[in-house]
Amino acid sequence: MSTPPFRADVVGSFLRPAELAEARRRFAEGTIDADALRVAEEAAIAELVVREADAGLKLATDGEFRRAWWHFDFFGLLDGVNIVELDHGIQFQGVQTKPHGIEVTGRIGFPDAHPFLEHFRSLKSLLERSTGAVPKFSIPAPTVLDFRLEPGHLAGSGYDGRDDIVDDLVQTYRDALAAFYDAGARYLQFDDTAWAYLCSEDELAKARDRGIRTDGIAERYAGILNRILDGKPDDLVVTTHVCRGNFRSTWISSGGYEPVAEQLLGNTAYDGYFLEYDSERAGGFEPLRFLPEGDKTVVLGLITSKTGELEDVDAVKHRIDEASAFAPLEQLALSPQCGFASTEEGNVLTEDEQWAKVREVVAIAADVWR
Repeated sequence: MSTPPFRADVVGSFLRPAELAEARRRFAEGTIDADALRVAEEAAIAELVVREADAGLKLATDGEFRRAWWHFDFFGLLDGVNIVELDHGIQFQGVQTKPHGIEVTGRIGFPDAHPFLEHFRSLKSLLERSTGAVPKFSIPAPTVLDFRLEPGHLAGSGYDGRDDIVDDLVQTYRDALAAFYDAGARYLQFDDTAWAYLCSEDELAKARDRGIRTDGIAERYAGILNRILDGKPDDLVVTTHVCRGNFRSTWISSGGYEPVAEQLLGNTAYDGYFLEYDSERAGGFEPLRFLPEGDKTVVLGLITSKTGELEDVDAVKHRIDEASAFAPLEQLALSPQCGFASTEEGNVLTEDEQWAKVREVVAIAADVWR
């Protein structure tokens, strides 16, 4: 496959090297300035893209090395959105994240100088000078902002309830797509936990407690996404990664894709879907029957990023074969189930184990789709 998503792909984030983690710590305590931190980030990313190429990937990400969170960093830099402290974090299995949340304070918009644009330009320029890989860049999906809004966090924003933000949210993401495209992006990914939570009765109950109407919510989210993706350039590939939670090798939700598959796979205009399939919590492959015949790709997340133990190669190949009973093999690909560090803390495995996982993805894909 010469265009993304590739037969061997990755979700995006990588473990932060020790030197970068130390620089971020020193910046937080005020002993180095932003320029010094930027130097450390750029050095780490330059080494990362070489390692991605050495592992056999045709794409490269910046590992999300400039971020603390996979989602809050982007949201907090939008017009009209602040990241605020709460009295609770996001509850994973046995652990909570830092107590941060989203608050809408005014009209939502995408600023012309959103820092992520420069982060992308830096990655693209680096790859043009070095490995020549395709730059892949991820941002959180708009559905995440909607799903994660706490009760009362629209007060004073000028919006009359949750439904009132939709038009501005759609325009914000249309503007973001246009800005990234103008910067040279041709491979973008919307990271999305909301769709996975819609497969969990426990998470749906929590959503109702936050004031979300869950009846028809899959159709609502498909409608929002299609309004954003409608009219995007033909040569801009936009995929999504559906995540059940990823923090320090723990998780949040369980449940197969059946409740959302028809809307997600059949009725949204994404070019590809990174779906987690590394554990029984993801259910079976039957929901893949909703993938339309054609150019869309499902990237099977059969390699876990949560532990360092390598998967059995024959077992992974067997699972790919099982998936091909419900979607054509030529519309399938392979990746780790999630990033290796959705937050700067990272998952509980070593860098050597991380790269062994990536090389395994590349090797299996080369054998299955040779």
